[in-house]
Amino acid sequence: MSTIQKYNELKTALARNADDEYREFSMKGIPSERPFVGVRIPKIREIVAMVPNDKINDFLAEEPVAIEEVLARGMLISRLSYDDVLGAKAVIFDSQISYIDNWCTCDVFCSGLKKLVRGHRDEVLEQRIDPLLESGAEFAVRVGLVLLKCYYVDYDYLAVIFDRVEKLKDRKEYYIKMAIAWLVAECFIKYPEETLAYLKISHLPKWTYNKTISKICDSYRVEPEVKEVLKKMRK
Repeated sequence: MSTIQKYNELKTALARNADDEYREFSMKGIPSERPFVGVRIPKIREIVAMVPNDKINDFLAEEPVAIEEVLARGMLISRLSYDDVLGAKAVIFDSQISYIDNWCTCDVFCSGLKKLVRGHRDEVLEQRIDPLLESGAEFAVRVGLVLLKCYYVDYDYLAVIFDRVEKLKDRKEYYIKMAIAWLVAECFIKYPEETLAYLKISHLPKWTYNKTISKICDSYRVEPEVKEVLKKMRK
């Protein structure tokens, strides 16, 4: 496999793999002020894999323009160490958050951090996720929520998750409310009894509460009879 040694070569590779039809499709579903090249995510991963590890920091020093460049940047970050990304200063992590302005760059970035978060969940929760959840920026908050959804939906962290979404109940931004619904729905799928108990006492606003139930009912992992009970709980 050939390598990509310079940032301009990355941009050229993205442009070479552009698909105009996919670009138009992406622009309709991903609201962003950034330009779209029109490259599918699996292809971006292939291109990013051609960047040598010793060139990653050079690439991260460049200013991304297109949405695909932000996605590529997040993929490069996921190859670095915990200390480099989420450690004491977290400059690289914070810089990536500043480039995220849509659900796609948020969710793809979060889903790639497994090897960095694993083994450091308490520290990441306290030092990175909680500050994000307290942010005034819509997509910073969403990053925090999606990280919870990706890496914290287990029994030991259920109380933490329910506490954090309660604290966000008054946020009005669409992508925060959707992320809350997605997160709580995932909790229900894995821990139905505990999550049902939370839903019965939650202070989530009507829209978010009902969207949570809708997302649970959309899952093939939930039995039909359970879905019928949940539908009757809608506000």
